[in-house]
Amino acid sequence: MEAGDWWRPHAQVDGVVIVHVDLAADSANEEAAWSWLHDAERLRWQRFLHEGAQRQYLLCRAALRSLLCDALDCRNGDLALDSAEHGKPYATVDGRAVSFGFNVSHSGCHGLIALSHDRRVGVDVEELTAQRNLDLLIEGTFGPNEQTELAALDGSRKLRLFFRLWTIKEALSKAHGWGLSLDVSRFEVPKNLRDGETTGRFQFCDLGEPGDTVWHVSNLSTDSFAAAVAHEGNRA
Repeated sequence: MEAGDWWRPHAQVDGVVIVHVDLAADSANEEAAWSWLHDAERLRWQRFLHEGAQRQYLLCRAALRSLLCDALDCRNGDLALDSAEHGKPYATVDGRAVSFGFNVSHSGCHGLIALSHDRRVGVDVEELTAQRNLDLLIEGTFGPNEQTELAALDGSRKLRLFFRLWTIKEALSKAHGWGLSLDVSRFEVPKNLRDGETTGRFQFCDLGEPGDTVWHVSNLSTDSFAAAVAHEGNRA
């Protein structure tokens, strides 16, 4: 996949393409991005109260439109983006829904877009910044084993593990389509991923999903941000 003015390929996992979006302030990029937005999206942009949030939405949305137009071989005017129940995004071309998986996440100056031709996908990115009330967040977000492992760490090691687990949980939830409706403390990240491996497999067996659905998870973290992608795999 080719790079754009403010996005670059970041990784590719089992055919899922992950693109990094540079969300730093840049008037030329923002002007170019504005031309991609439809009228309803420009109205939505106006409703964001903070300049940073406006910029994140503008640059990620425009990059997503460009990437989807390329992948679906369609014109921007024919492409519509909408959200299903729980916020799962989907695309239509000329009014017809297309079977194409994509997901977007952004934090600080970093955005990630995941694209898949034939499977559900979710992505999450979090800038590595200190968190207020970290222990309360851990208590409300993680399961018993995860909490025990986090309690054994402190400082930057604890923060990095917190974000690694957080992004994996969010990527899985978004890939499935539950979004914010899922209490992510109800499931734990696979042990091998908690121990530092970069790829793993997961099943939502205890949350009402058929037991043969397997999710593949990859840690995409860098020195600047924590990130993960999850995609639907083959049946177990």
